[in-house]
Amino acid sequence: MRRRFLYTPESPALRTLLGYTRSRDMPRAALISLAVAGVATVYAGRQVPLPQLRQLTDYSVPLAAVVPVVHAVVLAGTTFSPMADLEHTAAQPMRRHRAVQMAAVLLYAMLLAVLPMTAGASADVTVAAVRNVAGYLGLAMIGARFFGSGLAWLPPLAMLGPTLFAGVRWDNTPEPWAWSIHGPHSTPAAVTATALCATGLALAATTTPRRTEREERG
Repeated sequence: MRRRFLYTPESPALRTLLGYTRSRDMPRAALISLAVAGVATVYAGRQVPLPQLRQLTDYSVPLAAVVPVVHAVVLAGTTFSPMADLEHTAAQPMRRHRAVQMAAVLLYAMLLAVLPMTAGASADVTVAAVRNVAGYLGLAMIGARFFGSGLAWLPPLAMLGPTLFAGVRWDNTPEPWAWSIHGPHSTPAAVTATALCATGLALAATTTPRRTEREERG
């Protein structure tokens, strides 16, 4: 008798996996994020000047350290499930699937954050980019859990806006709360990003994302 492997084209496990990823629009989100990472790679050496609201000297942050917020927003949208009600009452708990999905999303986001390094981005910029993508992804997952996946962008942008406009003090150093523009070796920034990431991924993996009115109509 021919042995059937777990992930043969006709295997239920593979069909379930493909159906799960497609139902959350993961392939499209992955391609969009990859395109954004490609742009960040082309402009790996560019700096983003912060608005001069406090009569600062020149203060700027690497583009590669700002782009992670886009990855976070796009990938957090994959928490939406068009069959949330069915999954909630399914005989087989979906927590394992969601946990694997979130781990894969985090790994993919970090790989995208590292991509500009192939075009000359420094190791310090890469460290900051990986830290920022983890922190902002956590924020986006928190937003998806409490506001719905359609509003996953709200917490990251609510954090990024004040950071860019008011995240630098009079002495031309980052505010303590503006963790994403801190230097790559800042321990408080790393701790903040890690805590946000762990909280967001835990919420996304262990709880059912909130369904917004727009999603219910869809």
